[in-house]
Amino acid sequence: MKTDQSLFRSVSGGSTGGGNSPLVRPANMVHHTMAISTTNASKASSKIKPMRNVPLSSVPSAWAAWVVAAIVGSLTACSVTPSHQASWPKASVPADTSPLPAPVIQAQSRWVPVRWADIPGLDTDPVHEAWPAWQQSCLRPTPAWKTLCPEVQQLASAPAATQRQWMRQNLQPYRVESRDQRAEGLLTAYYEPVLDASRLPRPGFNVPLYAPPANLSLRKPWYTRQEMETVSAARTALRGKELVYLADPVDAMVLHIQGSGLMNVTEADGRQRLVRLAFAGTNDQPYKSIGRWLLDQGLIRDASWPGIKDWIARNPSRVNELLWQNPRVVFFKEEALPAGSTPPGPKGAQGVPLTAGRSIAVDRGSIPYGTPVWLKSQGPVTSLDKLVLAQDTGAAIVGAVRADYYAGSGNAAGELAGRMKQPLQLWVLWPK
Repeated sequence: MKTDQSLFRSVSGGSTGGGNSPLVRPANMVHHTMAISTTNASKASSKIKPMRNVPLSSVPSAWAAWVVAAIVGSLTACSVTPSHQASWPKASVPADTSPLPAPVIQAQSRWVPVRWADIPGLDTDPVHEAWPAWQQSCLRPTPAWKTLCPEVQQLASAPAATQRQWMRQNLQPYRVESRDQRAEGLLTAYYEPVLDASRLPRPGFNVPLYAPPANLSLRKPWYTRQEMETVSAARTALRGKELVYLADPVDAMVLHIQGSGLMNVTEADGRQRLVRLAFAGTNDQPYKSIGRWLLDQGLIRDASWPGIKDWIARNPSRVNELLWQNPRVVFFKEEALPAGSTPPGPKGAQGVPLTAGRSIAVDRGSIPYGTPVWLKSQGPVTSLDKLVLAQDTGAAIVGAVRADYYAGSGNAAGELAGRMKQPLQLWVLWPK
């Protein structure tokens, strides 16, 4: 789950507040409403489960025909040496002339039906790259998606053209607007830091990251960031809850803002091990942007993460003063990772691993978890016209046309996330 996002993000707008993301993610009726049932995400497998069979009686005849053909082909392949991959039906663009449905009203947004021809970049985005993220969401489908998710799983190895054809046949695109009919919003990005850490305190590694203290639920809000470092009762409650130690208090702040991170941990016996520290709770204090504070003090003009780092390098004696401006602290839990393989992404609020470049955090009052979304954003950092999945949320991501783009792990992703702040348009793709 992402928490307070990147340091600079909360200087751009929206309301600040506590929760699971950096900048307070920026809130956006008419004919009918669609009831959407969602529940808080619980633990789920981080691996894609085997594909489920699709009941042919529940799918269109053309779809059933080629599924039967694929099954027959696979049975035949059992007795011979396969010479090529299974063939898929030739994709053709169906006529998009049927009457449009009525708008759909969500708690924070208004969905306006549009034609597929209105979706920018539909024929150029490699949508097959989004399919693994979609499969992950289908491990925890909401009622609206339970019928179509088996078909999503079946299409995992299909060509992008076939996947696009299926989308056109089974989904209706809706433009996401605020209640006052504004269709443009804000896109930011977040990432997962990769940091060196030590299991025990030692010279150069003396900044602890904590598991939740035993009395966390007895005091709300809990101690502030400054009090955790200066009040004896808080320090006593945290004793023995140290998970790892970092070298830099600013890196610790980044981790609190992003909500999870990969740690190259040096164990007590000198062994190196890669672990993930995942979100496990907060001190219930409000999130305050240190970038906003620097701007308000007239200390910087560039409130991006690189700009903040530059100020810190020139003012090392004021680091605590800066960090204490944000009273919010995140507590973590350690997750083991499979050895010798690329670790999956951190779990988002939907309870499934995030996919770099294909997962976004949204306002649940605007877009439900697990919804495929078409995202368009053009700005100084990048230009995007692509299929993504709504799989996370955060206190800074508030409003109808508001998203936080998961950029991945490591320094390159952090550089992108640190500078992303540009206009956004969204279209949800919903079952017909």
